[in-house]
Amino acid sequence: MQNDSGHTDTAQWDALVADFCAHLELQRGLAAHTVRAYRSDVEQLVSYVCRDGSRTVADVTIDDLRAWLADQSERNLSRATLARRGASVRSFFEWAARSGYLAADPASRLASPRADRTLPTVLGVEAAERLMEATRERAASGDPTHLRDWAAVELLYATGIRVGELVGVDVEDVDLGQRLVRVVGKGDRERAVPFGVPAADAVTQWLERGRPVLVSSATQRALLIGNRGQRWGQRQIRQAVHDLTALAGVDDIAPHGLRHTAATHLLAGGSDLRGVQEVLGHATLATTQRYTHVSPERLRSSFQLAHPRA
Repeated sequence: MQNDSGHTDTAQWDALVADFCAHLELQRGLAAHTVRAYRSDVEQLVSYVCRDGSRTVADVTIDDLRAWLADQSERNLSRATLARRGASVRSFFEWAARSGYLAADPASRLASPRADRTLPTVLGVEAAERLMEATRERAASGDPTHLRDWAAVELLYATGIRVGELVGVDVEDVDLGQRLVRVVGKGDRERAVPFGVPAADAVTQWLERGRPVLVSSATQRALLIGNRGQRWGQRQIRQAVHDLTALAGVDDIAPHGLRHTAATHLLAGGSDLRGVQEVLGHATLATTQRYTHVSPERLRSSFQLAHPRA
């Protein structure tokens, strides 16, 4: 790790950052890409505070942290990036103080901008049906890749699982009899998510007619297989979803948009927030409340049913 002046930072910083990342991975169970983001954020802070010479972690003050965050704010970064960097640094110093490397946590009073709570595009029920139908009709050709795309899109909409969770699903994780799929989410939390008959039909057709054509010795367990016999990746699924929304003539969305669509339709259909939380795999209900929104129609219906003077 080097600072802006080209000086190599002390071994203490390198050891601390390495220990912190090990804590994130082994104890908190964060994904590798999340740990890399934390590391990058903390290393940027280290470069800033050591720009005029090496300093130890005990030398860092709240004024240093605020100056660093102000410097980051001047770089035209998004609010989401600034919020993440502030959170990364707070986590690092909180961990360092708890682990005995610091007598007090200088970041305990560090405030950073909140990320914009923009919601992804959500398909209406009719648009979602058009997307599913267009995908099903294309798969009727029997093309293995079209059968795979059909199974993937149906599962994404039926379950609301993350695209990163979908690519990790193995054949043994799918129970077609019970119509359940087992996924491993954030923090290595495992959950079983139900899906309906249309998704079960799509997965069955894929398993019987499409997957045997594409599977290779390296992907005997994977549910979804890429065109070259490898486990299908997130980028390929995103591209498939974009292509299929264009084919169906509906708003262009990503897999995350299908996740949000599923959550919105569950709420509109009468599911409670706690149930949606379980389906989405959120650790807290607060996350689900931010992630979903209630339609004016459902809000009006709830008011009329519940309020004594409706």
